[in-house]
Amino acid sequence: MHDLPGLLIVDDERNAREGLRRAFSEEFETYTAEDVEAAKSVLENEAVDVVLLDLRLGKESGLDLLDFSRNLPTSPVCVMMTAYGSVDNAVEAIKRGAYDYVTKPLDLGKLEIVLRRAVRSRQVETENQNLREQLGRKFGLDRIIARSAAMVPVVEKIRQVAGSRATVLLEGESGTGKELAAHAVHLLSPRRAFPFVAVHCAALSPQLLESELFGHERGAFTGAVEKRLGRFEEAHRGTIFLDEIGEIDATTQVKLLRVLGERVIQRVGSNKAIPIDVRVIAATNRSLEQMTADGSFREDLFFRLNVVRIVLPPLRERKEDLPLLFQDFIGEFARENGKRVSGLTKEAEKILCDYDWPGNVRELRMALEHGVVMAQGPRVTREDLPERICTPSLLRPARNMAPASMTLREAEKQWILQALRSCGGNRSAAARKLGISRKTLLRKIAEKQLEDRVL
Repeated sequence: MHDLPGLLIVDDERNAREGLRRAFSEEFETYTAEDVEAAKSVLENEAVDVVLLDLRLGKESGLDLLDFSRNLPTSPVCVMMTAYGSVDNAVEAIKRGAYDYVTKPLDLGKLEIVLRRAVRSRQVETENQNLREQLGRKFGLDRIIARSAAMVPVVEKIRQVAGSRATVLLEGESGTGKELAAHAVHLLSPRRAFPFVAVHCAALSPQLLESELFGHERGAFTGAVEKRLGRFEEAHRGTIFLDEIGEIDATTQVKLLRVLGERVIQRVGSNKAIPIDVRVIAATNRSLEQMTADGSFREDLFFRLNVVRIVLPPLRERKEDLPLLFQDFIGEFARENGKRVSGLTKEAEKILCDYDWPGNVRELRMALEHGVVMAQGPRVTREDLPERICTPSLLRPARNMAPASMTLREAEKQWILQALRSCGGNRSAAARKLGISRKTLLRKIAEKQLEDRVL
């Protein structure tokens, strides 16, 4: 093995090849090829970081080799060489994935700078690939625990749909792991080497959401002091995850419908159509089918999103998975917090198994993180768990009162009211029961205008 980056020089003129090889042999492990087939052989057998490629190789086109290199498992960075009068072809090469281009006759000083930048780009891509592999270990399919009858078909459906281009709609209550499932679909797909971009639609106003998704031009609105790429452009060749898709407004629904149908976007303030290649995964904790029936969600957009539907079951319907989830989360939080905690006492395990988990896996993670942090011995005890987990009667009336269509926000309001009423209006006691600070509870009371409804 060598420490120098690998450079493949592809030119049908022998003198040009040899001159470039001599010029860069001290900075690179150099390889040469006179045509497309010879270059393919080098790429398949040697560690090449950068390809310096002539656009015209006799009767062959360098674009064919560019396409070949871009589809390799470890794709090198390609720099194109072109005659001065063929710059349009070089621009086409950039659109197809080339890093940069230089014009002939070559300026070796400028070319050296371009090649050094190309090497750095390759190093950054390698670092990103390592990060993606780490994310794969964190968010991949092996992170979805599925021993229960409710979860096994979900995992199989994720496996089956991942290799396709189909749009996926993930449904399920809040906290059931929809983003984890979206990550798994992406990481099992041919797009895994490209970005996974998550957008939480409910967190932004309609005006900000449109700019966030599609980008904007400079001066498109007050405060738009420079051009900004949208999340769809950032996700090009990868996956975009649209969480809480049921919260987007009617105008954005129309624009999203066009993106799904025509695979183009328009930045805010521009009429130019920009082609994009993005796989869309959407998620909702509401029934889009019901929303189409009452007119709050476009039926045609629902059909576009609902190509493959995957329903994540609530935790209360997959109790068989609980022991494995306990083990996994306790191990994770023990490592993160430097604690020697390896499990649960029998009493604590029974409490967790009997609990209804209205907040699903997200709530379970929070409870076990609390337990690990508070544990003073090798096992999490009852006293280490949040109080509301140990006294679940506080939350059960809220669940019984909540219709299936109740949103998490509405359910939270009911839980707060139940806690306050059960504590006789005592804010401090209610906050302890809910596992939140008194300051947070007071803020939520004000936000939800609950002051007059406490007693």
